[in-house]
Amino acid sequence: MSDLPAVPTFAADQLFGLPPPRFLAIADGTRVPYASTGEGEPVVFIHGSLCDFRYWKPQLGSLSAGFCCIAPSLSHYWPAVSAKAFGWREHVEEMAAFIGALGLGPVHVVGHSRGGCIAFQLAVRHPGQVKSLVLADPGGPVERDASRKRAPPTLPAHVNALRARAAELIERGEVDAGLELFVDSVSRPGYWARSPREIRMMSTDNAQTLALQVRDPLPAYDAQSAARVKCPTLLIDGEKSPGMFRDAATALERWIDGARRMTIEGASHGMNVTHAARFNLAVAAAVAAG
Repeated sequence: MSDLPAVPTFAADQLFGLPPPRFLAIADGTRVPYASTGEGEPVVFIHGSLCDFRYWKPQLGSLSAGFCCIAPSLSHYWPAVSAKAFGWREHVEEMAAFIGALGLGPVHVVGHSRGGCIAFQLAVRHPGQVKSLVLADPGGPVERDASRKRAPPTLPAHVNALRARAAELIERGEVDAGLELFVDSVSRPGYWARSPREIRMMSTDNAQTLALQVRDPLPAYDAQSAARVKCPTLLIDGEKSPGMFRDAATALERWIDGARRMTIEGASHGMNVTHAARFNLAVAAAVAAG
């Protein structure tokens, strides 16, 4: 694979102890920043809302002992700069082009939250690039009855209203208040106040993306799409994760042939950080089996 020089330079505290990102050019001219550690079977980690490649620090460290761990930042997320449209479709195609440009063949893909939806759609639309799939608290609504003619399913109205309010607060400069409202809603009350400095810093760096994603609702999971996922699939949720994430995991467990499910006891939405050891063991086992 051909990398361009890593510019700009970064202060040490921005990287959370990770190596400086590389930048990989894909066909549309986007330069995708990514961190890479270790050697072996390639595993690509796709982050979710308010995050970037740094979110996977607990995985880039521990799992690098046995695998080549690759964590990109999606366009518009730190430190990426992009003039192209923000959207889940664009991110799916971006990840397909990124994996192709890596030149490593089909890879194992791990996605969390919004990144779980992108990873799922990647497996549906570009199956030849995904060797195995791990979806952690996958984000997005669930199609309950595809036979009924009605508007496309969305997340509950109160969830959408809360996210719109959080984005509004951020856009008018009340960044901390907006982040607290959003983060607590996808984890548990009080999580933002107790979050480590690195999580707060990363979320602040990506705060401007929240309004963009509010205007870009995720597609619903449905049985027909899920049936197109043919690779080995592991679904991970937290015992205390909000119901919307657990509902998605439950539906996908039923719809994806051979899918396995693991619930991490005591964990909520950020299980790969708060319960990293258990999460990493599950990912390592899934990759080895896939």
